[in-house]
Amino acid sequence: MDRNTVRMILNTIFMIGAIASVIIYFAFPDERGLFTIVIMSSLAVKIVEFFIRFMF
Repeated sequence: MDRNTVRMILNTIFMIGAIASVIIYFAFPDERGLFTIVIMSSLAVKIVEFFIRFMF
C-alpha cells in the first residue's frame, strides 16, 4: 500500500468518526463519555494521518 491509500483510509475513518460523534452528541445528550471517546479517537486518527502527510 502506498502512502496516499493509507491516508485516504485514515481520512475516511476520521470522517465516519466525526459524523458518528455529532449524531451521538445530539441523539444521546446524556452520553457525554461516549461522545468524548468517539471524538478523541477520531482526532487521534486524524493526527496520525497528518503526520503521515507531512512527516514521511
